[in-house]
Amino acid sequence: MEHHRDALSQPKPTLLLRRQRAPARGLGRLLHRPDRVPVPRPREPALVRDGAVLRASEPNLIAHMRRVPNRDLRADSLPGVGTLVNEPAYVALVKEHGRERVVEAIRAQIARERAGGGDESSRRDAVEARLRAGVAPRLRRVINASGVILHTNLGRAPLSKAALDALAVAAGYSNLELDLETGKRGERATLVSGLLTALFGGEAALVVNNNAAAVLLALTALCRGREVLVSRGQLVEIGGAFRMPDVMRLSGARMVEVGTTNRTRASDYEEAITPRTAAILRVHTSNFRVTGFTESASLPQLAEVARRRGALLIDDLGSGAVAALGDEPTVGESVAHCDVVAFSGDKLLGGPQAGIVLGKEEVVRKMSRHPLARAVRVDKLTLAALEATLRQRLTGHEEEIPVERMLRASVEDVRRRAAFWSVKLADRGVETELVDGTSAVGGGSLPEHPLPTVLLALRGPASKLATALRRGDPAVIARIEGDRCCLDGRTVLKGEDETLLDAVEAAASTIKR
Repeated sequence: MEHHRDALSQPKPTLLLRRQRAPARGLGRLLHRPDRVPVPRPREPALVRDGAVLRASEPNLIAHMRRVPNRDLRADSLPGVGTLVNEPAYVALVKEHGRERVVEAIRAQIARERAGGGDESSRRDAVEARLRAGVAPRLRRVINASGVILHTNLGRAPLSKAALDALAVAAGYSNLELDLETGKRGERATLVSGLLTALFGGEAALVVNNNAAAVLLALTALCRGREVLVSRGQLVEIGGAFRMPDVMRLSGARMVEVGTTNRTRASDYEEAITPRTAAILRVHTSNFRVTGFTESASLPQLAEVARRRGALLIDDLGSGAVAALGDEPTVGESVAHCDVVAFSGDKLLGGPQAGIVLGKEEVVRKMSRHPLARAVRVDKLTLAALEATLRQRLTGHEEEIPVERMLRASVEDVRRRAAFWSVKLADRGVETELVDGTSAVGGGSLPEHPLPTVLLALRGPASKLATALRRGDPAVIARIEGDRCCLDGRTVLKGEDETLLDAVEAAASTIKR
């Protein structure tokens, strides 16, 4: 043990190792013979393409370089965004649009140049154009020469002058919810409720922002947690994949289907009613028709069943015809038999978008006090335009409402207008001809009730003419019929004739070039 401890305490001997020379081989041989180290030759410029190295001395490299776009050669020479935005040429843009937006526009333009679009000479103009396009109004004026009166894509019913004047009043301060006599707070609903009941009947009225909201509110406030009977033939889908079963599910009511797709009798409803039934819902199939072997229960029949069994009768009237038009049920007829009636304000009524509710006072009051009513109530502009539209109808000035005037226009009225356009366009070198056709009510209304009309057909390539008209300012929406671009005077507003003729002349000249 002591011997071991002593051994550990002894200093370790230093080992000196001599590195042996390895035999020279390959590169080692050259390192030991500096006189034989080869002098490296200058490397030729090369380019790798498809895995193959192309030397500058090879013709195919020269040919390839000729095909390389300039963008690859100048991408690194493009200026920085921070440098450009401080240049005098961009100072005015920064003052007008703000530094942040100008920086974004410059960055987008530089990226475009890097990709090979545009150059330095047009950079400033391109940045300015990009900025102005970003703040340009998206909503543009359109002349509707399509012949579709309630054109959903064009905003449905155009408003009357009286409605536009009312919008100007409502745009500022107004007595929206103020009783000017007493100085106390009032109710905005009173602006139109009296006009609605006077025009259509019913004990009370309520206005929300669209008809789908009106139906949803009725089902939620009156039927939540209970059953609602609806015919299988009335489970409709309206625009945007908006389906009645989905509305029913959202309301919390339980939908009970009765009858069949093509035949539903009053007895079907009678047999399906239980103590859990809250209402019978009738949905007017305004945007399609089932024809042939069909049968449906009338409103008086449904009203009798509902009254006898203690259920409410709710009518989703949809378009809401003010007067008899084809086989479209009128608002007055529906109000006379139902507890709740809901219809649109921007269809056959000819007013702004709104969901109008008419019915029994107790029922309408219950709907108005539901929290959902607050969420879907209308704003002051809608109420102002609706009030003006209702006053025109109540005072016998319906023809001042554009939709009503279009519906009432005779074939001869439209023919005279088309003939006038034809003469004026001939003076401008545009060839036209008059052809018979039909107008459509549109907006999911009266699909089987076309209106006879006279079209002005333009001579020339139909598709190109329609495109040129649509892209003009103002845009003109025509229609192609029989390989001809046609204009229907029924849907062109009063006072738009001269503007339309200018647009047609401009479009025709574009095609000729």
